[in-house]
Amino acid sequence: MKIQDSIPTSKVARATQFLKTGAKIGGNYLKYNVKKMLDSETTREELHQDNATDIYESLSELKGSALKVAQMLSMDRSVLPRAYVDRFQMSQYSAPPLSGPLVVKTFRNYFGQTPSQLFDSFDMEALNAASIGQVHLAFKDGKKLAVKIQYPGVADSISSDLKMVRPMATRLFGLNEKDVERYTKEVETKLLEETDYDLELRRSIEISSACAHIDGLVFPKYYAELSSKRILTMDWLDGLHLKEFLATNPPQDVRDRIGQALWEFYDFQVHTLRQVHADPHPGNFLMRPDGTMGVIDFGCVKVIPAYFYDNYFALINPDTLQNKQKTDDIFYNLEFLLPEDSPHEKVLFSDLFRQMIGLLGRPFTAEEFDFGNDEYFTEVYAFADELAKVEEIRNSKVARGSQDGLYVNRTYFGLYSMLNDLRARVRTTRPNWLRSKTDVLVQEAE
Repeated sequence: MKIQDSIPTSKVARATQFLKTGAKIGGNYLKYNVKKMLDSETTREELHQDNATDIYESLSELKGSALKVAQMLSMDRSVLPRAYVDRFQMSQYSAPPLSGPLVVKTFRNYFGQTPSQLFDSFDMEALNAASIGQVHLAFKDGKKLAVKIQYPGVADSISSDLKMVRPMATRLFGLNEKDVERYTKEVETKLLEETDYDLELRRSIEISSACAHIDGLVFPKYYAELSSKRILTMDWLDGLHLKEFLATNPPQDVRDRIGQALWEFYDFQVHTLRQVHADPHPGNFLMRPDGTMGVIDFGCVKVIPAYFYDNYFALINPDTLQNKQKTDDIFYNLEFLLPEDSPHEKVLFSDLFRQMIGLLGRPFTAEEFDFGNDEYFTEVYAFADELAKVEEIRNSKVARGSQDGLYVNRTYFGLYSMLNDLRARVRTTRPNWLRSKTDVLVQEAE
């Protein structure tokens, strides 16, 4: 694996890296256009492959928020061509790691000691390296530990990185500029939280303790005395990331048990804790042959405001969608509809969002839902494609939807995607809290 001896940390150095990437992308387009002139059957797939490779290699060297955005985009299969999704998924746990001297320097900065002085043994070669930090294996007092070390300069470069990522995402991926701007503001807030390992330590202990009763889940113990603002130490958990786990061809009952644990983990956080592990990508879960699963990395946690929760989850109840006035009131509350909308826009967006909610809320309306049903996901992606073609959306000067929905929506999209990859069958019967809450809302409307 490629090792990095340094990370560009100054604004000039990072901007230069972005400019080099832009030049490579321009060269890829030129190469594609020449090939297209010589062979009319040339497809854009090769262009996507070249761009995805160059962008990933560049962002991997920069680390931090630039790579994190790539990671998050890779979870959204309706946004990016497959080449980008496949390549960017590598950022979840296989980015180039830092060299030993940089690791030692980080420890000296925060503990005044080297790793070998703090631990009985410390493997200087990182076993996993992602967007914000990398993980090392260590032992102390007979305990096998995972030590997460944050890359130097990540926290300081977030705001400037996102400003440079924004035009690239807008132009290259055809995303709406207003949506990207709105999106990156929320992302910036969450990324700043993710770089605060003191905060992550508190949240990790709090949420893992609260969810310890959920069958099939395993959480590490965290060690405050071996942690700091940029270093986090926890028990080592054995298991495989999703892709490697699926390569073992696990039986259906094991897939279902893991899928059920995932569903109940998120269900409990959202509806009981009102805060959620909002980074459901495969790098944060370790799956085992017995159907149990380790959960790690509580750096990205979305606290769900009461107003958003009450409105958002009322829409899951099909009865709510039958009440047009109540549904429209919620659409205004959640900024799906805006006061300045014309009558045409109101009808258009109201119909589109009703379709979207009916589609994405379908798993909640069944006793058991088969997430291995490719027809359902084909329908979801087809709807997303059609949505992207709606002229009023493409040309809209404002972004729709509450900003609080960005991470909640992404959480459910990531959860659905993992369950689809697992091909898990999950019991998703509407629980009592949902029936009682939404029934009250519907009755009030009537």
